[in-house]
Amino acid sequence: MTYTQDVTLSVVQGLAEFLPVSSSAHLLLVPYLLGWPDQGLAIDAMLHAGTLAALVGYFKQELMAILTQARGRSLAALIVVATVPAALAGILFEDVIERRLRSPAFVAAWSACWAIFMGIADRQASRPRPGPTDPLPRVTWLQGLGIGLAQAVALVPGTSRSGATISAGLIVGLDRSTAARFAFLLGVPVTAGAAALKTLDLVRGGGVGPAVAGPLFAAFAATVVSGWLAVWFLVSYLRRRSLIPFVLYQVALAAVILVITG
Repeated sequence: MTYTQDVTLSVVQGLAEFLPVSSSAHLLLVPYLLGWPDQGLAIDAMLHAGTLAALVGYFKQELMAILTQARGRSLAALIVVATVPAALAGILFEDVIERRLRSPAFVAAWSACWAIFMGIADRQASRPRPGPTDPLPRVTWLQGLGIGLAQAVALVPGTSRSGATISAGLIVGLDRSTAARFAFLLGVPVTAGAAALKTLDLVRGGGVGPAVAGPLFAAFAATVVSGWLAVWFLVSYLRRRSLIPFVLYQVALAAVILVITG
């Protein structure tokens, strides 16, 4: 693939992965409209690595606190346990997801269903609690596990991982900004695992040649920058605003996919 193709797909991935819209729907639609071939394993590995780097870069202070401070240990344990459903679902259902659930019609229909769920969840959003204390350590085990289950369902193509986990956070009583921050932190282990597996598959397949190293590095950098900006925007946006614009966008996107690919 060319620099233009790699960077375009990387920007799409970086934005759509973290905004509450389906990244799989966008990565299906953009190549289809532009007549591009399948992105391939190498660019897929770079997209996952760039996504991970964006999360680590934005949440470096929270991650350092989790690793080094006593108050972060319970949150770290909760994140680890809440990651288990998605890890198990990935191991058990990877083949089914990859082979049977990637048709445009399914992706569009599933995206629309999750948009409706996100709209319902947004109506349940609680107000941020007053006080200077970081609300993340106040996330309960029951709340964290509920969000973790939503992350497992988000492996199905057409589901927005951030949209599903943030919506679950709202359903279990978190405010919008706290739900987003916890959802993104919860995504770090899963994204790291996916990046490691994709990279391992790439190495087993012979790696990449020097001719594609430049486009791949550009793809990685574009994913990091666009992903970091998407996280920064959404966390800031949800402090005062709702998810409804994203709900409407997701429904429109599903309709477009059905019309174009039908």
